[in-house]
Amino acid sequence: MVEQVSPARLADWYALDAAAQPVLLDVREPWELQTASVAPQGFMLVAIPMNEIPARIAELDPAQRVACLCHHGARSQRVALFLEQNGFADVANVAGGIDAWSIQHDAAVPRY
Repeated sequence: MVEQVSPARLADWYALDAAAQPVLLDVREPWELQTASVAPQGFMLVAIPMNEIPARIAELDPAQRVACLCHHGARSQRVALFLEQNGFADVANVAGGIDAWSIQHDAAVPRY
């Protein structure tokens, strides 16, 4: 089962395994990234649109802690489940997506 992590708790979730590199996987479309994006804050930001994940899964390391992000959390949940089914043990969904990120964590991130 994929853990649901609020933007405010993301740093704590990454810290559960200090040896694993923290990755925020943004699965939104390029136009969405141009509209609103997060700045890396103690994690590596990787942007791969949801529909490209199966073809580009090799760009991700199953040993990393991967939190998935989209607009509201539905697409990222599907990607997190896909990653979990493909050998990724430490996967989470950023509950509420970038919209919640703006509300809970960084009001400078535009809402759309």
